[in-house]
Amino acid sequence: MRLLHTSDWHLGRSFHGVGMLDAQQGFIDQLVDFVGDEKVDVVLIAGDVYDRALPGVDVVRLLDDALVRLTEAGAQVVLTSGNHDSAIRLGFASRLLERGGVHLRTRLAELDVPVLLPLDAAADGPVLAIYGIPWLEPRLVAGHLGVDPASHFEVTRAATEMIRADVATRSKARTVHPVVLAHTFASGGISSDSERDLSIGGVGAVPLDLFDGFGYTALGHLHGRQSLSPTVRYSGSPLAYSFSEARHRKGGWLVEADATGITDVTEVFWEAPRALAVLRGTIDHLLSAEEHAWAEAAYCQITLTDPQRPAQAMDKLRARFPDTLVLGFEPEGAAADVSTSYSARLAAADDDLSICCGFLEHVRGRSTDDAEAAVLREALDAARLEEMSL
Repeated sequence: MRLLHTSDWHLGRSFHGVGMLDAQQGFIDQLVDFVGDEKVDVVLIAGDVYDRALPGVDVVRLLDDALVRLTEAGAQVVLTSGNHDSAIRLGFASRLLERGGVHLRTRLAELDVPVLLPLDAAADGPVLAIYGIPWLEPRLVAGHLGVDPASHFEVTRAATEMIRADVATRSKARTVHPVVLAHTFASGGISSDSERDLSIGGVGAVPLDLFDGFGYTALGHLHGRQSLSPTVRYSGSPLAYSFSEARHRKGGWLVEADATGITDVTEVFWEAPRALAVLRGTIDHLLSAEEHAWAEAAYCQITLTDPQRPAQAMDKLRARFPDTLVLGFEPEGAAADVSTSYSARLAAADDDLSICCGFLEHVRGRSTDDAEAAVLREALDAARLEEMSL
């Protein structure tokens, strides 16, 4: 049996103001092709299917289309809700969808209700038992799980104990190989800028030993694919959702199982629709250096290091890098007065022109040039003449 571990689709998300629905459609096309070509039996989605609790109509339609196509390609789907999803809305019609091979695990009552998949033809033969732990908000679920204090560790431990108890009961009659989906922040994971913090009010990471004894744990939440142990892995998001993920190679994990349990785990790669470029330097260097030619077709985050902020910097950069989405300034060797506080410069100004020039320097991060100073001087003279005429 072949399982494909994915997570964090974040359908409906944008990238610095750029819509990503077409890119997400492209990922789903790759996913469906892979499932058909590689004879994948089960697609796992470990939470954050949507990017928000109330997704748009076109976003819901995209997920609907994906689930239909995956089941038509021969795979069943097991998915849990993440911290971005509405568990209630995502879990709608779960019993009906189960008949079509789509298994939703979004409710506390289903923590110890596995999807059972036989691993051989015998009626009492070994089975793969897939359990889903949705995103558990400690303050909301601790009472229902009977734990105190309300922490990520305690609610996750309670959930895994329920799963172990169910595995123990089922193992009396047949061999059970448990697989767990969980949307959480596990110790040792490397985060990126595009994940929502789970640790508000306390430490959010849970220790890996909570997942000891499971054949495979498919984690969601962190967007970089990573292996925390031979049996505990993050698949990461299928697309980059921040420039901190520029070096990620997006993909998932293909998990092989037979009657003896999990036998192999291999990497799967998804093609990125656009490259991400994180560039840094002076504006003259960035506009002329041949080494940056590849970034002309990429989404760009650019940090300028000019001592003074160049005029019309974004317009000039977009002439070469049209998809510059983020522009920052970190001057190297800037003049000392640039770093002086605005109030200090205002106090030191000895005439109206100095006050106006100081304001421009404060808001723009660069000194006023001669032409700009001349315009300001002319405007001040005109204002004075108008006052005298009154």
